[in-house]
Amino acid sequence: MAAPHVITTGLDDPRLEAYRDIVSPDALQARGLFVAEGRLVVDRLVRGGRHLVHSLLLTDTAAAAMAPTLAALDLATPVFVVPQAVMNGVVGFNIHRGCLGLAARPVAPAFDSQPWATFRRVVVAEGVNNPDNIGSLFRNAAALGADAVVLGPGCADPLYRKAIRTSMAATLSLPWITTAHWPGALDVLRAAGLTVVACAPDGDAVSLYDTALPARAAVLVGAEGDGLTAAARARADLTVRVPMHGDMDSLNVATAAAVVLSALASRDGAAGR
Repeated sequence: MAAPHVITTGLDDPRLEAYRDIVSPDALQARGLFVAEGRLVVDRLVRGGRHLVHSLLLTDTAAAAMAPTLAALDLATPVFVVPQAVMNGVVGFNIHRGCLGLAARPVAPAFDSQPWATFRRVVVAEGVNNPDNIGSLFRNAAALGADAVVLGPGCADPLYRKAIRTSMAATLSLPWITTAHWPGALDVLRAAGLTVVACAPDGDAVSLYDTALPARAAVLVGAEGDGLTAAARARADLTVRVPMHGDMDSLNVATAAAVVLSALASRDGAAGR
């Protein structure tokens, strides 16, 4: 049975107040909420079952198209159905897919409590402050078999709506942990048996294709432009680069991580043949 629809047409409906904050990440976070945007992402939010859904805000067109999603929603969760103009007026910009969902922000897990010794692949980011890059990093990590993402200082919020959308909701399913213990967190990963593989485009790094790759790895990436700090890079067991052709000197951070993760997966396949 689908969750009941609540029809509202007023821009001043107090039940929609939290949706006015989606353009202000700090205000939304102060409410203990995050927003998911788009039909696919909201469907994965609902079906994933990892986050408590606060409410949905849909146009009538989106509500009709998402009947299976609504059938999976807890009956106690409000579904507000509004005209497109009202939705745009509430949030302050055009939500062209007519679909938003609010959910409770999870309690951040403690870094030291994670079972690092059981993980084969971890992606570690330092200073990746662009939400689109964080979203792409999560999407690639999930697609290529990473067990978790560790976010060091200066990283964008994985629960910011653009990061969620770009990740295709991977930030809602792939475990992630933030840590201020930096770069000491890398020592914890190494002590758990993960080889820290830093990604850098410079000539001091070895070619990804000319080195033996480890069975278990923490793939360390930094911000575009600045790259990894010297302190983080000094903690790496291995620093690799993806060879470039033509005038290109580097890859997007999420793409670089994907290439390294793919090479690690290929190593697994070669070892198993």
